Amino acid sequence: MRFARSLFALLLLVAVSATAAAPFPTLDYKHRTLSNGLDVYTVQDRSTPTVAIQVIYRVGSKDDPEGRSGFAHLFEHMMFKSTKNMKAEMMDRLTEDVGGWNNATTYDDYTPYYEVVPSNYLETLLWAEADRMASLNVNEENFKSERDVVKEEFRFRILAPPYGRLFYAIDKNSFTTHPYRRPGIGSIEELDASTLDDVRRFHSTFYRPDNAVLLVVGDFDQQQADAWIDKYFAPVPRPSIEIPRVNVQEPARGEEKRVKVTAPNVPLPAVAMTWLAPPASNPDSYPLAVAESILGSGESSRLYARLVRGEIAVQVNAYADLRQDLGLFAVLAIMASGHDPAEAEKILREELKKLQETPPSEAELEKAKNLIITSALREREENNGRAEALSRAIVLQRDASQVNSGLGKLQAVTAADVQRVMKKYVGDAKAVVITYTNEGGQQ
Repeated sequence: MRFARSLFALLLLVAVSATAAAPFPTLDYKHRTLSNGLDVYTVQDRSTPTVAIQVIYRVGSKDDPEGRSGFAHLFEHMMFKSTKNMKAEMMDRLTEDVGGWNNATTYDDYTPYYEVVPSNYLETLLWAEADRMASLNVNEENFKSERDVVKEEFRFRILAPPYGRLFYAIDKNSFTTHPYRRPGIGSIEELDASTLDDVRRFHSTFYRPDNAVLLVVGDFDQQQADAWIDKYFAPVPRPSIEIPRVNVQEPARGEEKRVKVTAPNVPLPAVAMTWLAPPASNPDSYPLAVAESILGSGESSRLYARLVRGEIAVQVNAYADLRQDLGLFAVLAIMASGHDPAEAEKILREELKKLQETPPSEAELEKAKNLIITSALREREENNGRAEALSRAIVLQRDASQVNSGLGKLQAVTAADVQRVMKKYVGDAKAVVITYTNEGGQQ
């Protein structure tokens, strides 16, 4: 059985390598801009009778007003409440009742609202998305009910889990000036301090056609879809108020920063280390993604082999969190019983230094690229996945064409590229080191 699994893994690796060497499939997208400023991208794929619709607002947690963190996240919830023509939660009925689904996610730089439905319901969902863009009810009832929901989500996701405060602390302590320092979920205190006027001002500033991107991907007739988009979205008015943009520059780190965070009910201590990284649009994003995979993807990764197999940690992670303005490169370890964060920090530094001083082997390099490319190709097997890939190129990389050229650039990454970016962004750069332990020091 072990031999059979190994043979299957080898055959899969060969198959993926052959696929990676061939030209990657592209998304044949069409782009136009309506007179009110709405960017429209369509990708026709009639292989399945479904269609994915995304409306992406170029507003994320970095755009939250100072002292009012969590507003973009709040609207992720409020946008499912009532409009001029729809009752609260009607989006659920329009999607789930016909066998589809919907959701939304708040990121640092943008908030996508998305649905997947049978393609004969495309017109209905275009009407619904245009309706909540034009006539959302931002009233006291909806504001207070969804604020309570967000506060409860904060308790559930941050305060209740043993390591919720750790991930909250990473962004909070890794940036000094840029609003990325404010975690997207917000805070209970700042949500409580907000007023209906604050929320209305935020909504009228950002939730508008000239700050949005509409994506339609899947089974549709191009001429008919264009006509429906013009019918429902073109009449949405374009406000005259200017859209404020974040132009804050995060300063380079002048010294290492060490932070101690404690929380209740932490069963095992942890350590996280972060470094500033370039924006997603930077060409170095590709070798950084490969470095992330070499260090932390799977049981054969360097950090897993050294820390988890060595029974020093129970969990390790490495990630290149690349955003629109700048990002983070981070490593993290949750300790095994009887081991402390200082022990893991020493090993993490050793493994990072190895990758800076010696390029990875060709086998490591190919495995890492194959993992990333396979994941990307699997994502693009579905309409919503194609829309996700295109939306990241549009918003994070600021260039829609990257959805088609990106995989080729990733495949072209060399071992020397990986070594170079690790030297450039991690080598002599100053780290933020966060140790995370149980309150009172009892583990």
